[in-house]
Amino acid sequence: MARPAAVLILAGALACNRSEGLDIPADGTWVDLSHAFSAETIYWPTAKPFQLEVVSAQRTPAGYYYAANNFSASEHGGTHLDAPIHFAEGKWTTDQIPLDRLLGQAVVLDVQSEADSSADFRVDYATITRWEQKYGAIRTGSIVLFHTGWGRRWADRTAYLGTSKMGPQAVPELHFPGIDSAAAQWLVDRKIKAVGIDTPSIDYGQSSSFPTHRVLFAANIPAFENVANLDRLPARGSFVIALPMKIKGGSGGPLRIVAVVPSR
Repeated sequence: MARPAAVLILAGALACNRSEGLDIPADGTWVDLSHAFSAETIYWPTAKPFQLEVVSAQRTPAGYYYAANNFSASEHGGTHLDAPIHFAEGKWTTDQIPLDRLLGQAVVLDVQSEADSSADFRVDYATITRWEQKYGAIRTGSIVLFHTGWGRRWADRTAYLGTSKMGPQAVPELHFPGIDSAAAQWLVDRKIKAVGIDTPSIDYGQSSSFPTHRVLFAANIPAFENVANLDRLPARGSFVIALPMKIKGGSGGPLRIVAVVPSR
């Protein structure tokens, strides 16, 4: 019997390089960290939303059922990847990001209490320091995920973005947590693989210059945005696989991100 593709990917990654933090739990639970794409999926207010055009959903004259659709959308919406080229000229496009940057041991920093206190909260160096004092140092080669609790708001676009408006007029009214640029520089210095967050952007909603994007992407560190179900991951020990649509020359793309959580 052929082995499942995911098992082959994990086995290959593990065989290639154990020193890069690719120790995969021998057994565990798979957790889907992706929101489904539909007409309700949240996109940036100025971005083209996801559209599904039904081509066929019927039984053919020959007697068999046939379903097919066309879809269109912006690269940046729903659970998606930001490639470094998004804010850093000459850096990796979506198809150029090495696979080993999208696979690895994850740490999850829970900042729900801070985010609940302020929709404009930004993860700073002090936040990371407190986490390390409790859980130990974030290792080089980690995938760092920030759990703000904003995923609870996903079903309510206004609560999630901070505004019900669409188009350019909505942008000044965006309110959601993000990551401070100084904390981003610290992550660069720690040589992490990737960053993820359960909000629309790694920069907080009121940002107009997007410094966190620019700091991380200048170092070729990709980002995952609108990540789901981070409450189901432990602070340490899960293994993340984040595979985007492989768009040649892309600045991002729809992302299917999953994690293996160890049983013990």
